[in-house]
Amino acid sequence: MMSEEEKINNENDKSEVEAGEEIESDAETQIDESPDEDSSAESSNDGAEQDDDNQKESDEEAVTATEEVPTSSVTKSSRKKRTPEEKAERRARRKRKRIAARSEERKPIVRLPKPQKPRAARKERVGVVVSDAMDQTITVRVERSFPHSRYGKVVRRSTKFVVHDAENTAGIGDRVRIVETRPLSKTKRWRLAEILEVSR
Repeated sequence: MMSEEEKINNENDKSEVEAGEEIESDAETQIDESPDEDSSAESSNDGAEQDDDNQKESDEEAVTATEEVPTSSVTKSSRKKRTPEEKAERRARRKRKRIAARSEERKPIVRLPKPQKPRAARKERVGVVVSDAMDQTITVRVERSFPHSRYGKVVRRSTKFVVHDAENTAGIGDRVRIVETRPLSKTKRWRLAEILEVSR
């Protein structure tokens, strides 16, 4: 008969054999599963690479976004203060740009000929020369008669005009026709048109 020690040894051996078989079966299952793990690892590597690419792209977009930030969003404290000379130079630069842009947009000046208007009829008066003492100047008295507005009586009124006589042809008592003209002196606004009747 077997002693108790031998029984214990046999049981230990059996348990060791069973444990060995379990280890071998585990190893086989791991070997069978390893191709799947490899493929999953490869796919995970591909996913990681894509994640890296996506992260790089997002980083680049963030960098460009930070570069495109307008200056207005930058706080005033971080802005460099300009000296008065720099400010004046900047203003002058802006003004030059505006002027250049305006000159490009500006159309050439086209001078149209002045429209020829028909001259208005000039005033004419007929009067008698009362003075020819001045050089190239005569004084002409023009009489006019009209009925009084209320009483209807014919009223006579006379006006004196200083007239330009370039050739000194008119004498005292001559009946002359005078025409309105541009101012020739302080008082002369009329000129001699023709002598209608010479005095005796």
